[in-house]
Amino acid sequence: MSNFSGNWKIIRSENFEEMLKALGVNMMLRKIAVAAASKPTVEIKQDGDHFYIKTSTTMRTTEIDFKIGEEFEEQTVDRKPCKSLVRWERENKMVCEQRLLKGEGPKTSWTRELTNDGVILVMTADDVVCTRVYVRE
Repeated sequence: MSNFSGNWKIIRSENFEEMLKALGVNMMLRKIAVAAASKPTVEIKQDGDHFYIKTSTTMRTTEIDFKIGEEFEEQTVDRKPCKSLVRWERENKMVCEQRLLKGEGPKTSWTRELTNDGVILVMTADDVVCTRVYVRE
């Protein structure tokens, strides 16, 4: 099993604003969110199948604490409460399916894959895909 632990900084982001648009975030909030999220830092602590992930931007810090295979509550990128379930797809890639707790919205999910180049985070909202690449600090 791969060890995702470490402090990570973003080096590339593709389609983040398009994903926010698919989630129904209005134009002004999208512009603010894109600017704030342009340089997020991510701290990952891993102990076997237990993960703590803290993502920090100038506007917002999110923290999730979960165990692979056990459902937990978090928020989608647009801050809607959801139930999430993470599973291993491969020893170096986890996949998370999200289910909104109330209301309607696109189907959302995320994956994190540890590669020789860093961590690749892929977030989806229906058929819109956002890819963000992080390297160790």
